Amino acid sequence: MNKEKDTCKEEVFNTLYRDHAQSLHNFLYFKTTNKDQSHDITQEAFIKLWNNCKKVSPEKAKSFLFTVANNLFLNAIAHQKVVLNFKKSKTTVINEQSPEYLMEEKEFEARLNKAIADLTEVQRTAFLLSRVEGKKYKEIAEILGISEKAAGKRIHDALEALREQIEKI
Repeated sequence: MNKEKDTCKEEVFNTLYRDHAQSLHNFLYFKTTNKDQSHDITQEAFIKLWNNCKKVSPEKAKSFLFTVANNLFLNAIAHQKVVLNFKKSKTTVINEQSPEYLMEEKEFEARLNKAIADLTEVQRTAFLLSRVEGKKYKEIAEILGISEKAAGKRIHDALEALREQIEKI
């Protein structure tokens, strides 16, 4: 890699930020319709670029940023769906359950959310796309830019990790 074109150099990174931050923010705002969320995801994408600056050349930085931002957006949507589905199921049954059961359920929910959060990013993304969004391995592979077999492996690894954590619960 040419030293003048090193993404880890502050000048190069600043130039990338100036050149791509607004278009990335607009892309995310179109998807999220939420100015704060699109700003947060934009910043997080640039943080990931900085953390991976040795691996990403300036020529590939734009693609990297948009891919990371899109994945972060999909993770946020998947998380929102999990929360909404849980709230929906919880409100329909809440009046029929004892307080002790509700307390245990809340504790289990917290532990399960922690177990999901403890998954690696690639496992969590694949798992949520599969279980929350109902995507097939082929669709997940296309979204993540990996092979269908790799998508299946990530989901399998996520399920194994969750089983371990749930047995501890």
